[in-house]
Amino acid sequence: MTTAQIISLAAIGVLLALSAFFSGSETALTATSRPRMHHLEKRGSKRAKIVARLINDRERLIGAILLGNNAVNILASALATSLLISFFGDAGVAYATIGMTALILVFAEVLPKTYAIRHADRMALTVAPILGAIVWILTPGVASIQALVRFILYMFSTQKVQNDNSSAEEELRGVISLQAAEGSVIKEEHDMLSSILDLDEVTVEQVMTHRKDVIMLNVSAEPVSLIEQVLANPFSRLGLYDNDPENIIGIIHTKDLLRAIYKNRKDLSHINFSGLAQEPWFVPETTSLQEQLNAFRARRAHFALVVDEYGSFMGLVTLEDILEEIVGDIKDEHDVVYRNVISRPDGSYLIPGTSTIRDLNREFDWSFPDEEATTIAGLVLNSAKNIPEIGQKIRYLGFTLEVRGRQKNRITLLRVIPPSETNIDTNA
Repeated sequence: MTTAQIISLAAIGVLLALSAFFSGSETALTATSRPRMHHLEKRGSKRAKIVARLINDRERLIGAILLGNNAVNILASALATSLLISFFGDAGVAYATIGMTALILVFAEVLPKTYAIRHADRMALTVAPILGAIVWILTPGVASIQALVRFILYMFSTQKVQNDNSSAEEELRGVISLQAAEGSVIKEEHDMLSSILDLDEVTVEQVMTHRKDVIMLNVSAEPVSLIEQVLANPFSRLGLYDNDPENIIGIIHTKDLLRAIYKNRKDLSHINFSGLAQEPWFVPETTSLQEQLNAFRARRAHFALVVDEYGSFMGLVTLEDILEEIVGDIKDEHDVVYRNVISRPDGSYLIPGTSTIRDLNREFDWSFPDEEATTIAGLVLNSAKNIPEIGQKIRYLGFTLEVRGRQKNRITLLRVIPPSETNIDTNA
């Protein structure tokens, strides 16, 4: 073997190594975790900063890698063809084609890409400085190629697709769902993360306490009677109205009342509830939870009254209501614990009519729509188009909804039979 042949053989080995470097680098920088790189960059990692710069200019990065990879592959194949022709004559072309295809496929493509997929972050940080220099060196060639590609795309009227907030949100939802499916994120964490993304889609009407359940004080009552009403409930803020519940004049905070009681402890009848009341804050029922949360933070408030398009009082929403939409029910030692969902041995569920559709969907992975109704009782009323009697059954999306409790026109308890259980004895 001559010196020239030895040099050609060594050059082929070096070129295959470079091809493996380009292939592995492309996969590593494509598969690396951008949030992790961002976190490392914030902590001062110079390599992570280079990685972020490279993947932010993805067209330039891919152009440089493909230019370098194709150049070394073609050169290696040419050298191999020349070398094998010198050994085997014209048959060397076939041998070179078969041999280089196998070598490039195994050692320059599959092997480095497989390693890069398994160790994407580590490899990305390792190759970033070298690849950054290569991208800079190849910039003129890459720019020329990009200009040509853009001209061709322009000729075919191909428009570049811009990323928007909605696509980014959908991508984030997909990541959360994928991690939950793979077991990396437990159900509670999945629900919390999904609920945060839903804040701009859920309105205060869907989480508020309805006016029927709101406790308010009539300023016309005797001060002592009003104090007794305040002490009889667990809430720290109460609405104050003048004769008509629609005529809300203010909000009473128990701390302000406590100071007034101490100041007038010799004669509680001197307490002026109107003077203690804070100005009420009214918000439209169509306000999203994200907007309301931002408003609560801006005003340093925890309590707002909800009105409809006609200005009629609909209910109240608190900061705790929004937090519960994210983390689930928050109960303290003063909260009244209402009847919860009861799972029955036959596969059905006894559910209070006030249970929200969103909570049930999140708890049991159901898919009841919540556009027309907020609670499961509202869903039944909307589906039945009347007020059903006790014992009446409504079929909805494969579910059987049986009315088990009713007070006047209000459905208080339902038996829900999921689709897989609809053949069980419905008289149980």
